[in-house]
Amino acid sequence: MTGSTSDVETLLGILDLEPLEINLFRGRSGSPGGGRVFGGQVVAQALVAARRTVEAERVAHSLHGYFLLGGDPRVPIIYEVDRIRDGRSFTTRRVVAIQHGQAIFSMSVSFQLAEDGYEHQSAMPDVPMPEDLPEDHTWRERLLARFPDAARRDWMALRPLEVKPTADPTYLGSTATLQPSVWVRTRGPLPDDLPTHQAVLAYASDLSLLQAALVRHGKSVFDRDMQVASLDHAVWFHRPFRADDWVLFAQESPAAHGSRGFCRGQLFTRDGVLVASATQEGLMRRVTPRGE
Repeated sequence: MTGSTSDVETLLGILDLEPLEINLFRGRSGSPGGGRVFGGQVVAQALVAARRTVEAERVAHSLHGYFLLGGDPRVPIIYEVDRIRDGRSFTTRRVVAIQHGQAIFSMSVSFQLAEDGYEHQSAMPDVPMPEDLPEDHTWRERLLARFPDAARRDWMALRPLEVKPTADPTYLGSTATLQPSVWVRTRGPLPDDLPTHQAVLAYASDLSLLQAALVRHGKSVFDRDMQVASLDHAVWFHRPFRADDWVLFAQESPAAHGSRGFCRGQLFTRDGVLVASATQEGLMRRVTPRGE
């Protein structure tokens, strides 16, 4: 595994929320160099806040969130948890993230006691394995060369994650695939508890989903004539996994309309086990670049 574990320790620190009062937590913004807080971080922190109010034996199985305002990286984020329901099998929480007195994100999370039942899953796509792909610094350096400002802000801040696209990313000029996929893992080991791995996967799930819609039109999140933002986000956790081992994030975009692109992804372990699914609708609005 390449890279230092110090970035992973920083990520774990960001996910370790400060309790302020019952159902109230404070999180660091932690987006160095960025104009706004990374959306995956807000999703992950909201999941952690909800987790802190639930019995340990109940495991998160789904989350559904809406991005309301861009997060300000200069100030902390307050997370307020509403204990919607504690049932025999399922527990439901609602979390609101607040900055400057306004809600910037809201999310519902459902937890479940472990149960046995029927099982099936989709097959993993046939893609190169991570050890057969270039190191992630190779394509990151090319990204910096092509989009120095945007890349430094939006990708270099994601150093806790090691990312390997299975084909040349579209934003580097490739049109090789309309169903992009990436291998992702943390750059260092994580604690053994499943909630930590779920929070890290939630963090990573906002990494590149919207690009699956943009690639259909030959566009990129870094193009100066595009206004791009996550609108809503959902994750379903199907099975236990480790986020410090390679997970394949296979993505596609079934539809786009009204300046919105709808994307979905499946996350597989390297041995083909489907551990999570994610969906996102994002803004993909054409604009006139400033100064033109």
